[in-house]
Amino acid sequence: MENGIIESINTLLVEEFEVEPGLITPEADLKATLDLDSLDYIDLVALTESNFGCKMKPEDFNDIKTFGDFYNYIKAHTKQTELI
Repeated sequence: MENGIIESINTLLVEEFEVEPGLITPEADLKATLDLDSLDYIDLVALTESNFGCKMKPEDFNDIKTFGDFYNYIKAHTKQTELI
């Protein structure tokens, strides 16, 4: 199940932010890899909420530095049954 969540997240990020899939690794810096500015963060929040059903607050990103952090956040805030 965990790989399915990660694949879903990566697919959405590749499509939305037009980034090479190979650049998205758990250790990679989320902001730098996706070249996020303040408007992109809004897009990322909307994308996460609409696809995974978890509400994000802007301050949540203070603790999300890497893709691994982002995966863990989504897994912690999403019901497993929503991803099946």
